[in-house]
This record gives sequence, structure tokens and C-alpha cells, in this order.
Amino acid sequence: MTRFITYTTRHYDKLIQAVLEHFEIVGLTLVISIALAFMIAMLVMEHKRITAWITRVFSMIYAIPSLALFALLLPVTGLGMQTAVLVLVPVFVTGGIHVDGLLDTSDALSSWQERSRRLEILKDSHAGAFAVITAAVYFIAWYGAYSQLFNGAENMRVIGILSLGFMVSRCLSGIGVITFPKAKADGTVAEFSRNSSDVLSRNVLIVYLVLLAAGMILIRPVWGSLAFVGALLIFWYYHHIAMKYFGGTTGDISGFFLCICEVGMALILAVVSNF
Repeated sequence: MTRFITYTTRHYDKLIQAVLEHFEIVGLTLVISIALAFMIAMLVMEHKRITAWITRVFSMIYAIPSLALFALLLPVTGLGMQTAVLVLVPVFVTGGIHVDGLLDTSDALSSWQERSRRLEILKDSHAGAFAVITAAVYFIAWYGAYSQLFNGAENMRVIGILSLGFMVSRCLSGIGVITFPKAKADGTVAEFSRNSSDVLSRNVLIVYLVLLAAGMILIRPVWGSLAFVGALLIFWYYHHIAMKYFGGTTGDISGFFLCICEVGMALILAVVSNF
């Protein structure tokens, strides 16, 4: 502290000059930014058709600082090939259909529009800002969970619980499709529900669910129990948002549930594996 005060009193003229130069750079940048924003706004107002393209281009430009920060953090955090492959395998296996539901539902929930408008957003092929943010958080969460889980001494037990957890999420999703009201009369969920025997399918899925829960608990009682309870809590949350914001479930909302249920169980296992 003494050195800082001494340096400040001796070189205050240099500090003042540096501060003024900083204000000059920031001020110039701000003026240029305002001028560009004004010109782009006038261009969009005159030519409505280019609005979507301008939004996409500047969204990518806006992401550059974040990508640069990610690159700077690589030497510190590392980037394991095994973990990266594990994160991407479910996407390739499913064709990304569940992640698509995750992003569409995130856009619809973040719109704060009325129910009918939210259902329209689910069908919109364009990805909004919240969809992009959700995708980033989703894959980073998976990467962090896998990095933690596969650095431990009990990898095989974790793999066993998580593998059963993937099947648990499918069973819960199927139960939701059968028992929840349908938000739309058409679509994948409505068609599947029409072609299934509700009572029989539900009972079979419940039996599977009980067997899977027993398997998870048998592998590691505390870890398996916490992961399964976490899946049930996320299922309750799925029912809550489906009924409150959409009036029922759809294929996209079901995909949303699958994604958050699976990554939720992985994060729970990553946390409890530290104890």
C-alpha cells in the first residue's frame, strides 16, 4: 500500500495522462458504435427483409469476445477429447431432435407471450438469443459434469448409474406423453398418444422405472437415490411449465425435459462424487 501511494504521488502526471487516453479511446469507440447503430437501424427500417440477416450476422459478431475468452481459458481448463466426444455422442445418436426441443422451448418460455404465441414460437425454425444461450449453458454443463465424473476413482459405477439414468429420462418422458394433456391436436406427441394404449403403456413404463431406480440404487445407494430423486423433481418441473405456460405437452417440450433431466442427473452425480 505504501509503494502504491508513493508511486501515485511521484507519477500522478502519468496516471492522469493514461486516464485521459482511456477516456479518449472509450469515447471514440462509443461515438462510432452509436453512428453504426443509427445507420443499421435506418437500414432495417427501410428494408424489412434484411432484418433477420442483420440480426444473425451481428449475433455472431457479438459472440466473438466469448469465443476469445474460451480460447484463452483452454490452457488453464484443458479440453479433453474423451469428454468432448461423450458430450456430442447423444446429439449424433438422436440427430439433435431433443436439443432442438430444448432450444425451441427456451425461446418460447423467454418470450413472455400468451399461450398461443408460445406454441407458435415452438414451431418457428429460427433460433433466438435465449436458445443460443441455453445451448451454450447446456453443453458447458455436460462438459463440466463429464470432466468431473471421469476423473474419479469409481468411473464404472458412475457410468452404470448415468446409463440407467438415460433410460429413466426416457421412461418419465413416455409417462408424460401418455398422461399429460396435449397442448396441440397435431404433432409427434399427439400422434403417439393416439396410437398407444394409455393404461397398458403407462403401467409398463412404471414397472421399467421401478426396476431402473432399483438398479441405480443397487450400484451406489446414495448416488443412485439422489440422481433418481433429481429426475423426479425435474419431471415435476416439466409438468409445471407444460401446464402453466403451454396448456399441455408437445414433442418440443418433451425434448426439453429429456435434456434437462439427463444433464441434471449428471450434475448431481458430479457434485456428490466429491464427497
